[in-house]
Amino acid sequence: MDPRACLTLSNICLHFGALRAIDDVSLQVMQGERHALLGTNGAGKTTMFNVITGDLPATSGSVLFEQHEVTKLPPWERCRLGMGRTYQTPLLFTSLTVLENIFIASRDAHRGRLALRKIDAGSDWVAQALQLCHQVGIGALAQTRVDQLSHGQKKQLELGMALASKPRLLLLDEPAAGLSPDDRRAFVALIAALPRSLTLLFVEHDMDVALNLADRVTVMKDGQLLASGTPAQIRANEDVRRLYLGEPMKVAA
Repeated sequence: MDPRACLTLSNICLHFGALRAIDDVSLQVMQGERHALLGTNGAGKTTMFNVITGDLPATSGSVLFEQHEVTKLPPWERCRLGMGRTYQTPLLFTSLTVLENIFIASRDAHRGRLALRKIDAGSDWVAQALQLCHQVGIGALAQTRVDQLSHGQKKQLELGMALASKPRLLLLDEPAAGLSPDDRRAFVALIAALPRSLTLLFVEHDMDVALNLADRVTVMKDGQLLASGTPAQIRANEDVRRLYLGEPMKVAA
C-alpha cells in the first residue's frame, strides 16, 4: 500500500449474474494526479466510477480512499470523507437559479442534509457560492434559472456544485461530452486550472483531450484493464491503438 495514493482499487469485481461488468481490476491514483480512464463504449468506465463512489456495490475486492476502507460505505458517507463526482448527464435543480444550486451544494455538503430554504444574501454561504460561480465561469449567470442554461453552462454549474463539497478526489464522468469545440476548449481549460491539491479521475472519449490533461492514463476493455501508463506510453501502445484508433493488427511476414 503506497501512502501517497489517494485511491486504491484492489481486485474489484462487479458481476450482474453471468455478466462480468468489472473483472478483477486493480488501480492506484496518486495524490494530486490527473488520471484519465479511457475505453470504448461498454468498457466499464462509468460502472467503475459507480463502484468507487458507492452507487454500485462491488461483488468483491476493496476500495481504499486515502488509506481508509470505504468499500461498504454508501455514497453520501464517501462524499463526506472527501469524494466528489459529476455525471454524464448533469444532475441539477432545474427550477432554481445557478446561485441557489451551488448554495445548496455548499451548505448541505457540510450539514449532511438537504435544506431548501430562503437564501440570506449577506451570509458567508452565499459569498462562497458566488465565488464558486465565478471560479467555474458562470458568475454573470448567478441569478439565472437552470432550465434557461445551455448544455455547456449546465456542465460548468455541475462542476461548481461538485467543488462545493471541497473534495480531495473528484471524479468527472465525460466532462466535455456534448460540448461544441469552443465550449470544449473552455471547459478543458477550467479543469486544467483546478488546484493540484485536488486529485482528478476522469472519463473522456476524446483521446486528445484526455491525453493532454492527464498525467497518467488507464485504458479499459470489456471490464478489464488493457493498459496503464503515461500519455506518451499510451499513444505508443499497439493494443490501445488497435482498440481505440481502429488501426489494423500487424501481420507477421
